[in-house]
Amino acid sequence: MAAPRHQGSNTTDGVTMTAQQVAQNLPARTRSCHKGDFGHVLIVGGDRGFGGAAIMAAQAAVLCGAGLVSLFTRSQHVSAMLCRQPEVMVHDENLNELMQRSTVIVIGPGLGLQSWGLTLLEQVLACEKPMLLDADALNYLAGLDQTKQQKLKRDNWILTPHPGEAARLLGCNTTTIEQHRSNSARQLQKRFGGTIVLKGRNSLICGPKQQLTQLDCGNPGMASGGMGDVLSGIIGALVAQGLSGFAAASTGAWLHSTAADKQAELQGERGLLATAILPQLALLLNKVD
Repeated sequence: MAAPRHQGSNTTDGVTMTAQQVAQNLPARTRSCHKGDFGHVLIVGGDRGFGGAAIMAAQAAVLCGAGLVSLFTRSQHVSAMLCRQPEVMVHDENLNELMQRSTVIVIGPGLGLQSWGLTLLEQVLACEKPMLLDADALNYLAGLDQTKQQKLKRDNWILTPHPGEAARLLGCNTTTIEQHRSNSARQLQKRFGGTIVLKGRNSLICGPKQQLTQLDCGNPGMASGGMGDVLSGIIGALVAQGLSGFAAASTGAWLHSTAADKQAELQGERGLLATAILPQLALLLNKVD
């Protein structure tokens, strides 16, 4: 499924993502399709004490239409994942075999930077599959010197930093990132390649040709744990279904923020949980116009 050309209304920060553009990126499925047509997302993460992050990412990927979703995590989180979402295949060994079978890899949610997480990162980063890096995967990348960062630079990955992670990646402070968000997103893309999702108010997505898209949706209730993990799963599912990295990131970020807005209309912003927006996502994916 080829991603259509990105269009929208021009703004000072680039192009604003619209419901119409999202609809164009999500065409109706044919009556003869099967799960193999919609890709296989592999989530890697969930060290001891952080299983929820990887579980939420996997659950989001399932609900956003991936044909298959696998989770590689610590053995103690296997039962929790199966209880939460039995459609997810859960593993605690044979990562290389899983990577070979996957369409896209999402690594970082709850990964940690201890020996377990670092070993997994090295394995995944040596793979040529499309991937999304979030959370501790970004912190690992930020800790490398620029020579090593340049060796890892690639076109087929998506990085999803919040302002603090973006500051570490660029070696500056968060204030600088927030005062110059468009420039920061473009600097990140130039340094690391691929597609960048700079999260925060009016999230920005910068693509491989330095094209920039911004959101005009989202709310302060999203400032809660797990929201970024859900976003990673959404984008991973869209890549698996055939969207380019830039189209998947732009569409996924819009779906994520719009789902949060719809849930906030029902319950308010305080206490808005990352998992509470999941039902809204499923509705949006099928009703957006």
